[in-house]
Amino acid sequence: MAQSKPDEQPEPQRRGRAGAVGGDATLAARSAFARAGFSDPSLILRWPEIAGAETARLARPVRLAETASGGVLTLKAEPAAALFLQHESRALCARINSYLGRVAVVRLRFVRGSLVELPLPPPRRPKAVEPAPSDPARRWQGPPLLGEALLNLARQRTRGGGRTP
Repeated sequence: MAQSKPDEQPEPQRRGRAGAVGGDATLAARSAFARAGFSDPSLILRWPEIAGAETARLARPVRLAETASGGVLTLKAEPAAALFLQHESRALCARINSYLGRVAVVRLRFVRGSLVELPLPPPRRPKAVEPAPSDPARRWQGPPLLGEALLNLARQRTRGGGRTP
């Protein structure tokens, strides 16, 4: 049994170990949604599906407040769009309540403000199409790595990803 020297101190226990960021991000997001009154964040995350693409482009949910008469959903909208959406508020409340499965919103409140455009998702690349058997890249007789690079270029060319001479 090895004995430690009396002047050596044992290594202290580390308390502040790094953890996964995802756990902290989930807690931060949950508390931010709760502060805005959204117990279920799907109303914000799926807003374009719930309200429709045109309405989602004009307004975004900001806060959901529970009152004695029912829930009030605050939407941020461009000034001109707020008037238009106010006329559509009954149908929009019905769509929201239908999505949530209960009568959660009885009234919409509009706050005028500028909306920042959400970034569009990156376009999907079409699947690579194998080059034809008569393609010159298939007849390459040199080093294999260069041949594989030529085949990749031919795949891009056939799906429209490359330039044509």
